[in-house]
Amino acid sequence: MTQIHDLPAHRLAALVRSRELSPVEVTEHFLRRTEQHDPALGCFISGMPEMAMEQALNAEKRVMDDTPEPLPPLLGVPVPVKDLEPVAGAPLTLGSYPCRDTVAPDDSGLATRLRRAGAVLTGKTNTPEFGSSCHTENDLAPPTRNPWDPTRTPGGSSGGAAAAVAARLAPVAHGSDGGGSIRIPGSACGVFGLKPTRGRISGAPNRADLLGLSTSGPLTRTVADAALLLDTMAFTAPGDPFRAPEHEGSFLDHVRDGPGTLRVGTYSGTGAEGAQIHPDVRAAHEETVAVLTGLGHEVEEIPVPHDVHFGGHFAEDFGTLWSAMASAAPVAPEHEHELTALNRWLRARARETPMPRLVRALGRLQRGVHSFTAATAHLDVLLTPVLTRPPVPIGHFTQEGPEQTFALMTEFAPFTSLYNVSGQPSVTVPLNWSPAGLPIGSMFSAPAGGEGTLLALSAQLERARPWTDRVPPGL
Repeated sequence: MTQIHDLPAHRLAALVRSRELSPVEVTEHFLRRTEQHDPALGCFISGMPEMAMEQALNAEKRVMDDTPEPLPPLLGVPVPVKDLEPVAGAPLTLGSYPCRDTVAPDDSGLATRLRRAGAVLTGKTNTPEFGSSCHTENDLAPPTRNPWDPTRTPGGSSGGAAAAVAARLAPVAHGSDGGGSIRIPGSACGVFGLKPTRGRISGAPNRADLLGLSTSGPLTRTVADAALLLDTMAFTAPGDPFRAPEHEGSFLDHVRDGPGTLRVGTYSGTGAEGAQIHPDVRAAHEETVAVLTGLGHEVEEIPVPHDVHFGGHFAEDFGTLWSAMASAAPVAPEHEHELTALNRWLRARARETPMPRLVRALGRLQRGVHSFTAATAHLDVLLTPVLTRPPVPIGHFTQEGPEQTFALMTEFAPFTSLYNVSGQPSVTVPLNWSPAGLPIGSMFSAPAGGEGTLLALSAQLERARPWTDRVPPGL
């Protein structure tokens, strides 16, 4: 018999609207499941059971109204929120010890969108401090563990969100991505993750991402659920510094349509010194190429863009930007010593960076993006691995000091940040597993505004190579 936690979000929403499932029943089920399994996994940095039950009761009243108004698309569907995003009345720790007692006074624009869509916000998912790392370990809470192997990392920085979806503690989850933070944990946890086009989801009124690297996005088990959440999350606000190309209609429409025959460019070189591809990842990448070819798509090998278009400076220049972003987190000087070693190092590095060096890094990256997008304009989609290795053990990144941590992060995830710099949409698709049973995602990216193409292709791959019935051991 199918359990509530096995149902995708779009199916749960339909059953709530038809009164076959109660929002209270659904919410209670996920809260009980979280209480049972989360102590071993650490997906949530804080739960919000009272707030969630109040929202579920309100949703139930709307469903049972004899003359209801049109019901919103996520009514009664649990959606946890990453703890970098403000939810009024809920903790906002940012994964940081100095922020441990902070409570958000107001909703972000995104949280407001989720509430209006009828979502039940069940908790705040774990994140590394300020989202600065590709593993979900901080000084505030136990590390988040990978449901496929709890000795290993789920990736980061949306590691709590991805692990919660993989473990079926939530049907879907909110994540955010400034250098790969949706796609990295999506790959490590065997779920679908979507980083939208820059400007598709506003950060208003809270987030001032002057560099344009970061955006919110969904982590889900099905492609249809990601499209449903993107329809809900997408909005613009006056004063937004970036605007995505206009999108006609619903993103969910693309899931029902075939992608046609696509021109796919692929590369698997990392462009990062010391970043070698693990044989399991190499085999998975080749398998994905074979699947695409079998579906009739035209696949061609292209040069590694980090070398050709960014002159070999990409990792250096992105590191400069990443330090600048870490320095923007609001921490009083008397609390700097309470930060994690990585963020103390990043912030010190930012303070020591002369302004001309930051401007030079921005300029080289922008010129590289111009060259890269022009050279790949004839392609519909780009395919790469997400990570160089299957998920690594907890503690892998933090044993030898912050500078080595950052080097190991770059070696682990050299592919994702390019598409934060370019602003292009990018997804991780859980197509393959290693011989040891660990997920290995494939990353597809498209020109700006190409979320529809990525959703249509991902849905085709989901039909060709279904993954939603895979469940981590013991869950």
